[in-house]
Amino acid sequence: MSQPTLSNFIIKRPWLKRWMVPLSKWYKEAAGYRKLGLRADDLIPEESEEMQLALKRLSPKEAYDRVYRMRRAFQCSLAHQLLPKSQWTSEEEDYQYLSPIIREIEQERSEREDLESMVIKKPTIKSKLPDIKSKVPDSVKSH
Repeated sequence: MSQPTLSNFIIKRPWLKRWMVPLSKWYKEAAGYRKLGLRADDLIPEESEEMQLALKRLSPKEAYDRVYRMRRAFQCSLAHQLLPKSQWTSEEEDYQYLSPIIREIEQERSEREDLESMVIKKPTIKSKLPDIKSKVPDSVKSH
């Protein structure tokens, strides 16, 4: 469910990184979710199976904090107000807490699909049994 990203492409080119980092910081501030006390991972839609599983894997404290942030943002949205500037999410607080879990789940699912679709071919061994008749002594053959 992860979206395609250009981050590796941008990071490998220093001239492009110097140009994009200020632009990305401006965009994060202009998006407005931090002014409601949310983090970027709070905006990921919850409808996918991966997201549901990732939410179950969160620690109880992180899950509680997430629900608190969502409810507080919803209340602010209903009141058409922003949080006081002291309660805005800072850049240091806006770290990815769900995305690594989602990537791990997608990797596990991909690995499981690869293992389930694997075809195992057993090698056929043509055993060459020794010819018993040739090794039996003549005295035994006559009986």
